[in-house]
Amino acid sequence: MKIGIVGLPNVGKSTLFNAITKAGAESANYPFCTIEPNVGIVTVPDKRIDVLSKMYETEKSTYATIEFVDIAGLVKGASKGEGLGNKFLSHIRETDAIAHIVRCFEDEKIVHVEGKIDPINDIETISLELIFADLETITKREERVLKLVKAGDKKAILEKDLLLRLTKHLEASKPVRTFDFTDEEKDLIKDMYLLTNKPIIYVANVSEEQIANIDNDPYVNKVKEYADKENAKLITLCAKLEEDLSELDDEDKIALMKDYGIEESGLDKLIKASYSLLGLISYLTAGKQEVRAWTITKGTKAPQAAGKIHTDFERGFIKAEVVSYDDLIKYGSMAATKEKGLVRLEGKDYAVQDGDIILFRFNV
Repeated sequence: MKIGIVGLPNVGKSTLFNAITKAGAESANYPFCTIEPNVGIVTVPDKRIDVLSKMYETEKSTYATIEFVDIAGLVKGASKGEGLGNKFLSHIRETDAIAHIVRCFEDEKIVHVEGKIDPINDIETISLELIFADLETITKREERVLKLVKAGDKKAILEKDLLLRLTKHLEASKPVRTFDFTDEEKDLIKDMYLLTNKPIIYVANVSEEQIANIDNDPYVNKVKEYADKENAKLITLCAKLEEDLSELDDEDKIALMKDYGIEESGLDKLIKASYSLLGLISYLTAGKQEVRAWTITKGTKAPQAAGKIHTDFERGFIKAEVVSYDDLIKYGSMAATKEKGLVRLEGKDYAVQDGDIILFRFNV
């Protein structure tokens, strides 16, 4: 899973990236500090892996991972090449989802590219540039589709109608992700990689002083209202505090979070929101050699889940031996869960559930 961290210059993108990846990406108080995208691979915290590793006295513990990409700050005119616009847009196309960092704090020492703090204006600046880029993509697509329409291609006729409706939708300043597609229409535009069709999480970046009264913060509430209209996700965090937390050991980290009344880190919030946004779950494999989490889309059937491990597992799939994590922990061993009849043999139509511990049987 690849998440693109985007926003205007100087909103806290690189500070947050540093905090959640500890990758040391350059962060400075001037626009376009980030030119080439910084990439960091983050392990997904999973207490189930920790518990199973102790149970099996495993030699290796492997967590699921997320790739975060810190993309250059966007400015007005980016779709026409202003700032680093064209580079920015190409990097976004490669991501699965967008984390849009929105500045919701005042600080005279940190310049704002627009000269004032206005979260909604900031959001709309970037949204509009992505909309312009999508309109350009659709225009190019229409040129090709019209040629096929003249040749009597039935699929092209359907696509032409869809592109016209999408154009009107975008021209009304609405992102593609709010368009009501049929399943057939989703397939028609799948290879267009429209930027405003990507799932989005709005990340309200606040100051340490705002944390105590975050529910009543006017800036954050404006972003929440905006996100609700799009049915988008919103999380709030303080990038500066997250950076401080990232430099502490676990004990000091817990103590500092307690001082601020924070129950989970910004990284944990972002990971949970990302998984939920993309409809992802994890199943587990466990043994003496390795305990591992495997990330799949919710609803994935057993053979395809097996294919995440190796294509041979999917090709030669016979059965899946499945026990839930909760049942295994409750009774303490695989042998005990088998005695209780809680270990199931599932076939090719079984939809894998979050927390399933699976042993795949296959033959090739």
